[in-house]
Amino acid sequence: MTNVLEIALLVVPLLFAIILHEVSHGWVAEKCGDPTARMLGRITLNPISHIDPIGTIILPAVLLLTGSPFLFGWAKPVPVNFGNLRGGRRDMALVALSGPLCNFLLAILSAIIFHLTFVGASGPAGVWSKIAAPLHIMAHLSARINLVLMVINLLPIVPLDGGRIVVGLAPEHIAFAMARMERYGMLIVLLLIASGIWGYVVNPVINVFWKILM
Repeated sequence: MTNVLEIALLVVPLLFAIILHEVSHGWVAEKCGDPTARMLGRITLNPISHIDPIGTIILPAVLLLTGSPFLFGWAKPVPVNFGNLRGGRRDMALVALSGPLCNFLLAILSAIIFHLTFVGASGPAGVWSKIAAPLHIMAHLSARINLVLMVINLLPIVPLDGGRIVVGLAPEHIAFAMARMERYGMLIVLLLIASGIWGYVVNPVINVFWKILM
């Protein structure tokens, strides 16, 4: 039972983080003129609509079972028809930015909940402590997960959001060259994780935000 509870405390904030990340893409795209995500039923908190077999189930499970120091995953990308966006490439950058921004706001909210539940979680046993303790742990995990997702997605690698932001704002010849690399993007990310280079690039940035919030 304890293991089931520990997994639930970890999986619930992970699902919220990756689902709200994708929903924010669809919502901002709709505000910028593209209703594709809405028409396909992707602006919803229903996890079934967003589950990606590899990014939402297999990869997090492998990281969890192997005792990885971080948990990472992704949902099925929300479809965006960039031709419908009123602001062209500028709006594409806004749509891309919305995901990491959502994770940053969730990290701030999680940090607030973490601090508010500290007394209850560490105080004498009672009804409030039974509620505050799991919330405290979940908020701690949620803050970390959302910071990881924010920093990772801001890496300038297409199809990550950071890459799409660069494609949306860079001169056309640079944007075109980066767009052509999209097919290799996730492979590059996985190689960064497997090689350990990941820790030297991502962890220092995450730790800065962690010290500020927590």
